[in-house]
Amino acid sequence: MALVVCAKTLLHCLAGLDTLDSGQVRIGATDLGGLSDAALTRLRRERIGFIFQSFNLLPTMTAEDNILLGLHLAGLRPDRAWFDEIVAVLGLGSRLRHRPGELSGGQQQRVACARALVGKPEVVFADEPTGSLDSRAGAEVLDFLRASVRDYGQTVVMVTHDPVAASYADEGVLLADGRAAAHLKQSACDGGFATLVAREATA
Repeated sequence: MALVVCAKTLLHCLAGLDTLDSGQVRIGATDLGGLSDAALTRLRRERIGFIFQSFNLLPTMTAEDNILLGLHLAGLRPDRAWFDEIVAVLGLGSRLRHRPGELSGGQQQRVACARALVGKPEVVFADEPTGSLDSRAGAEVLDFLRASVRDYGQTVVMVTHDPVAASYADEGVLLADGRAAAHLKQSACDGGFATLVAREATA
């Protein structure tokens, strides 16, 4: 399992949101290219988690209802022990009855993280997850994503233009002019990775 950084168009292709011109994308043993629109929707709902820059929380629903919405739409019962663990790790226990407008940006993104993980997806796609947050709130979200890989064996694929955010990844694919300019690896998150990403981006 890994935390991987890539570019937005690639993420959309990996998540089945865009159609490939050539090649294959597989989630587990499933080839996304052979799925109907309905089957792709079902796969995204049941096997993929999403975290967006703009949070995408429903403003009239509580934090708890937002977290559980995907499971309810899929007709699945939540694993309450798992729900409680995620909520505790993210520090949301006292905020579950609050609506998004009553939460800070960092708290809203933590709700979005909980929503992405509560269904135990095979992969989480994070699209600029810290782009709307200050540095402290962003670091909290990145720490959680890193911990979800380390502690829960989660796979996370993240799009970011921030070299500091990229430094949390195990691997990075740097795209320039629509092509893979570099494939970066590291055994653990460190500042050197961020420096390399920044240097490649300006080369």
